[in-house]
Amino acid sequence: MNRKAWLLFLALGVIWGVPYLLIRIAVADYHPVIVAFGRAAIGALVLLPFALRGKGIMSGFRRPGWLILYTLVEISGPWFLIGFAETRVTSSLAGLIIALTPIIAAVLGVVLSQERLGIGRLAGLGLGLAGVVALLGFDEQPVELWPALALGLSALGYAIGPIMVVRKLAEAEASAVVVVSLIVAAILYLPFVPALWPARITLDASLAVVALAVVCTALAFQLLFALIAEVGAARATVIAYLNPAVAVLLGVLVLGEPLSAALLVGFLLILAGSYFATARQQRTSAPAVAAEPFS
Repeated sequence: MNRKAWLLFLALGVIWGVPYLLIRIAVADYHPVIVAFGRAAIGALVLLPFALRGKGIMSGFRRPGWLILYTLVEISGPWFLIGFAETRVTSSLAGLIIALTPIIAAVLGVVLSQERLGIGRLAGLGLGLAGVVALLGFDEQPVELWPALALGLSALGYAIGPIMVVRKLAEAEASAVVVVSLIVAAILYLPFVPALWPARITLDASLAVVALAVVCTALAFQLLFALIAEVGAARATVIAYLNPAVAVLLGVLVLGEPLSAALLVGFLLILAGSYFATARQQRTSAPAVAAEPFS
């Protein structure tokens, strides 16, 4: 990769490791639905001018049923579930469990394409599962079932989303799909906003929501499209390996979250598992619109 590609790669890897910290700060004062709604609505407003300059935002509406389903599995569902989980678990742990997304995506790719699950991918799957066991079974503070399940479902949604784009929404422009899905997500959250609106608006939580929308959503997708233009979609997915490290580092340094032996072991196992599970996939193809890896 050239210098521009490396800068885009590092910037995007860091930016998509930050949301877990920001979500943790935001849900301390705001309900997860309010956090997700603010992120979707502000992100859509910021990205809308870029989408209007392309081939036409209406291309994102060509298959409304699949678009709504994509929004549910890629944005609405994960953003709420991660927020809910982070009211009960650390941002570091949330980032590591979501880091299972490449492993899940690799397995889904094998199942859907009826390929054989080779030794490398089997090893990756085993390492990833061992990482989860280390995180959930040997940490000093056992994780509750529901937050862990919410994070697991979020990782599944992030793995399904790009597959859905490739198979069902490929004719639409990438930026149009992103903007329209953010608009749909905001609309889906909207009926719950009045009842869950916070009694008090706090500066820290508000700034966290704005940063999630502007930096971790709007700016991040612009950087993603630029990175794909430089190196291709397949190589761009490698940013998934950097995100969990950033999430853990920020959780420990900024929020003072504990850095346990189980967390370190789980991180190394999940990182290795992601590499082996996706190594062959990266040499072939990847979706033109990547999942937000993975926040």
